[in-house]
Amino acid sequence: MKAIVVTDQAAGLAGMTLTERPEPTAAINDVVVQIHASGFVPTEMDWPSTWTDRAGHDKAPSIPGHEVAGVVSALGYGTTGLSIGQRVFGLADWHRDGTLAEYVAVEARNLAPLPGDVDFTVAASLPISGLTAWQGLFQHGRLQAGQAVLAHGAAGAVGTMVTQLAREAGAYVIGTGRAADREKALDFGADEFVDLENDALDAVGRVDLVFDVIGGEIQKRSAALIKPGGTLVSIVGPVEAHPADGLAVDFVVEADRAELVEIVQRVRDGRLRTNIDTIAPLDEAVSALNPTVRRKGKTIISIRP
Repeated sequence: MKAIVVTDQAAGLAGMTLTERPEPTAAINDVVVQIHASGFVPTEMDWPSTWTDRAGHDKAPSIPGHEVAGVVSALGYGTTGLSIGQRVFGLADWHRDGTLAEYVAVEARNLAPLPGDVDFTVAASLPISGLTAWQGLFQHGRLQAGQAVLAHGAAGAVGTMVTQLAREAGAYVIGTGRAADREKALDFGADEFVDLENDALDAVGRVDLVFDVIGGEIQKRSAALIKPGGTLVSIVGPVEAHPADGLAVDFVVEADRAELVEIVQRVRDGRLRTNIDTIAPLDEAVSALNPTVRRKGKTIISIRP
């Protein structure tokens, strides 16, 4: 099968090549998915799981990519809940070969059924961004109606999901980003917008929840804005700044079938819009994933148009 392979961590995305790899086989409780579309997160090149297996052994050359939408083509021993020929979407396992390929082996529990009226490219944009927003807001942030949310990177792939889900839950959303992001952040539902390069962040007042995708100095300034009992949720690693009278949580997104079902249903009925910047075929994936180009949404690799 065709696949994008990385071999050198120091080279990062520049070390990607399109090559032939053996098709995967389904282990116990696995399925093999014939991939139609794959999402990609550029920071994967910095994740230890891209380069090592669960035992910490070097696994290069490896296939990156974790978001998948496609059709089940094989079942492993003991696999239940999915069937051959079924449309699915979800997250590939962190420490195994990923989804920038024609096939991938995935634990069945990491996938959800994909309704026939949702396009594969749309589905591939949902797992990491959608689950990150969902888990950060509701599981770790304990968001309630009437609360105020400060959503950093509100025009990005995660930020637009955070904004929409928080608004649906009855929260007031203050989005942040660069000046050029204002229109997009407001279009995705932010109640107001803060230009981090030119506006005073502390002018937003006190908030119940900060959803941080930036870290550093912005995180420290944001922590000071959290109301007593509020929460700072970070997806950029261990939290460096803690609210004076609140919680600070950093987390890694996890696959969850029930949450994926909730997310895709919101796409189907128009409550949730995806944020896709670029769609490219597998043969052009290396250039499409060029790290020097700033994307304002998800990059999707279309394996089977």
